[in-house]
Amino acid sequence: MHESPAVVGHRPLHISAALLIRCVSGLVTLVSQLSAQDWPHWRGPDRNGTTTAVSGWSAEGWLKADPIWTQQVNEGSSAPLVVEGNVLVTGWKDGSEILQCLSGNDGKVLWQSASAAPRFGRLALGDQGLYGGPTSAPEYDARTSLLYTLSCDGHLQCRDISRAGALIWQIQLHDQYQVQQRPRVGRSGHRDYGFTTAPLIHDEWLIVEVGAANGTVIAFRKDTGVEAWKSRVTVPAGHTGGLVPITVDSIPCLAVMTFQGLLVLRLDGDQAGNTVAEYEWITSFANNVATPAVFGSSVLITSAYNHNAMARIDISLAGAQEIWKQPCASKVCTPVIHDGHIYWAWQQLHCLDFATGEQKWRGGKWGDAGSCILTSDERLIVWGDQGKLGLVETARRSPDGYQELEIRDGVFSTDAWPHVAFAGNRIFCRDRKGNLACFELR
Repeated sequence: MHESPAVVGHRPLHISAALLIRCVSGLVTLVSQLSAQDWPHWRGPDRNGTTTAVSGWSAEGWLKADPIWTQQVNEGSSAPLVVEGNVLVTGWKDGSEILQCLSGNDGKVLWQSASAAPRFGRLALGDQGLYGGPTSAPEYDARTSLLYTLSCDGHLQCRDISRAGALIWQIQLHDQYQVQQRPRVGRSGHRDYGFTTAPLIHDEWLIVEVGAANGTVIAFRKDTGVEAWKSRVTVPAGHTGGLVPITVDSIPCLAVMTFQGLLVLRLDGDQAGNTVAEYEWITSFANNVATPAVFGSSVLITSAYNHNAMARIDISLAGAQEIWKQPCASKVCTPVIHDGHIYWAWQQLHCLDFATGEQKWRGGKWGDAGSCILTSDERLIVWGDQGKLGLVETARRSPDGYQELEIRDGVFSTDAWPHVAFAGNRIFCRDRKGNLACFELR
């Protein structure tokens, strides 16, 4: 039986063009407001380090003098999310991984849930004085109010934030998939930081970089945790920030840095998990923290160590093609691509030409840790070093060189590994020791 659309009292419902335009306009405005209020994924609403919100800069300045609140959210390098004005953040303390929901207004804990977890992954090796606790950012599904967290030891959990973090399902990836320690790379120190990559929601799947011998990337039913598919590629996982959506020749795909390098997989129907392209990029210490940055069907990959380089790779269903490779790198900060330029913070803030990879300018002092957010009024929020927050002009506003508008240094005193978040007129900054500060625009 077919039902007629929009039938009331057995009479067709006719909607005027003017009313339809007003409805659509209102919907667009609502979506814009929601996107400005939320930071629901790794690197923001569109997972690319950009926001539709403006920076808030004016002749009177940028930020209020002091943070409007601070909170201790426990050790970890996991980036905070902002959902419906509240902050969701994971940390580790006294043998437990703790998920907290804080009020964005005052930082008070609205609810929290705790699960037994080690400070490091069970196969962890090296650099344990530089990090501890969860590294992977949570992933949020607005359709279901479900939040997904992944511990460094492979404890994958699904929780309902509309019910104070009630546990829906959980999987211990080490136990279920017998994940092995990452191999040593050449003469570099042997490193294994456990599970670091933020999961990705796509349609009805939660997709995770597991690094198992029978599937590098594995998709689970997001409502039940039942396995849906595995990648054909079976190399170890990379130490990277997150999985990234990319469309290749009109096909939905994802990009991820594995131990072997860039991997692009299909996400369409029964083709899901099939390989589109691979590009070898094996990094000393098995360490490629910066997430692949996607623009159109192009992917930027970068690392220091044995590469000290950045490369633009164009992807088609025929495979990967290197467009350029330049001797400049990022260690932690994932690049932001906008208006024909590339920006990232490592030691300095860098600006490159996207088409050629040629340097446009660089400047400032930002240390090893770094992250950037591009605002809609052509400015960059930069968070780095050991608690340095700043606002910098993009190349459109300052084509001839680096230009700082405002800097707040000494916010914290340990590495700002977690990426910064910006939502609802507020900037949320965290360091690896679990100090979280909320700044408000003037």
